[in-house]
Amino acid sequence: MTLGKTLLIAGCGDVGGRLGQQLNTVGWTVYGLRRSVALLPEGIRPVAADLHADACPAAWPSEALDYLVYCAAASEHDEAGYRAAYVDGLRHVLGWLAQQGQRPKRLLFVSSSGVYGQQLGEWIDETSPAEAESYSGRIMREAEQMALHCGLPASVVRLTGIYGPGREWLLKQVRQGCRVVSEPPLYGNRIHVDDAAGLLAYLLQADAGGVLLEDCYIGVDNQPAPLHEVVAWLREQLDVSHWSEQSTVRRSGSKRCSNARARALGWAPHYPSYREGYRAILAQ
Repeated sequence: MTLGKTLLIAGCGDVGGRLGQQLNTVGWTVYGLRRSVALLPEGIRPVAADLHADACPAAWPSEALDYLVYCAAASEHDEAGYRAAYVDGLRHVLGWLAQQGQRPKRLLFVSSSGVYGQQLGEWIDETSPAEAESYSGRIMREAEQMALHCGLPASVVRLTGIYGPGREWLLKQVRQGCRVVSEPPLYGNRIHVDDAAGLLAYLLQADAGGVLLEDCYIGVDNQPAPLHEVVAWLREQLDVSHWSEQSTVRRSGSKRCSNARARALGWAPHYPSYREGYRAILAQ
């Protein structure tokens, strides 16, 4: 029975807010740490804080914390911004835990499939080399290592391309008539934002129920797909017939991520492919 657990979500934005709501409904006490706590969903206890600051937030919870999810997002998309959000921010939160004498049963660090540098459509799992040369991939790997060696039991969850309400960049591109190359196929990986939150909730509840977690999971739906196939399907759904001369979707990488490890635990995405996920968005 996993009722009555206490969770702190550091960087409680869109994914964190949905995670908090899911666990709140099953009896967990959830604290959400972010700068603008007015944006937290109902039921999540606010902890107003700046992850870039050194001092422990005044609103930091005094009770024992069973779980910590570190779910920050970089506000500045450059090397300094990534380091501040993922490495320095995590260091601050771990320091605040130590100051308060709190020792959660597990830390989940929310990472990205951007740590993988493969570009030839290879299948990727948690054991594949994660050697992306981009600054974002390098810094994320550094933050992952900090999480895994922080002295707490920890798991890294590498989420793929998150889409959902308010994350409609591809829909906008398709409406503009964007083109995308079909040869060689550019494989993309995605997960609906509700499934991203759902996977985190599933892992926390599994751990609380005594399941021994691995140190890494990939968060992705069941069906990595070539981008030209996704665009063709969306053009049909949106009844777009024109092509733009300028608008071309460019992607740097091409890989296919597997969710076999998460599925082996019993998790399954509510939106198994882009079709179910985008249908739900378009229905709204």
